[in-house]
Amino acid sequence: MKNLKKLAMGFVMALGLLSGAHASSGGGIAWDKAPSKTNDLAALQNGAKLFVNYCLNCHSAAFMRYNRLKDIGLTEQQIKDNLLFATTKVGDTMKAAIDPQQAKEWFGKNPPDLTLMARSRSGHGGTGADYLYTYLRSYHRDAAKPTGWNNLAFPNVGMPNVLWQLQGEREPVYEEHEEHGHAVQVFKGWKQITPGTMTPQQYDVAVGDLVSYMQWMAEPAQNSRVRIGVWVLLFLVCFTFVAWRLNAAYWKDIK
Repeated sequence: MKNLKKLAMGFVMALGLLSGAHASSGGGIAWDKAPSKTNDLAALQNGAKLFVNYCLNCHSAAFMRYNRLKDIGLTEQQIKDNLLFATTKVGDTMKAAIDPQQAKEWFGKNPPDLTLMARSRSGHGGTGADYLYTYLRSYHRDAAKPTGWNNLAFPNVGMPNVLWQLQGEREPVYEEHEEHGHAVQVFKGWKQITPGTMTPQQYDVAVGDLVSYMQWMAEPAQNSRVRIGVWVLLFLVCFTFVAWRLNAAYWKDIK
């Protein structure tokens, strides 16, 4: 009986340690639900424009070619006129304009490739799209950081807020609560300090478009795969009915 109690106590303690490690590894704030617009061509086109103008300066998407953007309704001429740099060809992959050595010197390491970021950053808080949507809307000024910026979803982030002109400058608002006899700061929302070129609602829509594009970029064939999967399931349902009737007819003749 004592051994059983010890085993139960050990199991409870192990669960506590695992849950504590799980909570500490997540960090940051709760993730917001990202809008799903991977079937909205206008949103994907706007997201591609934002990605090229704001992300591609430092981050590459080395597994995506510019001409693949024809899948979201852009013509080759539109891609050349609006999304290509001077020396880039439409068949090239999306490589960052920044020099890797300079990037490592400025940010401490070379910025990661973003091709699969919307798939790789999923976790206990939600999908990778949820994380990116929250992350890009959680920057705030922090004079103690080398870049002058910090992020509630990724504390001590090395990347500055490249979208700050669109969003403006904000600061987090906290409320003080007492937990286990200690005063803790609980995040409650945001306070706008200086306006951006977009309203908060417009900025959220723009970030949703950008995240949707990154989600599409991580698997361009996803929508086609889903559509084909639906037809395959319908075929299997119909074929199952036909096979069932043929089986009944076959055994009827044998009997």
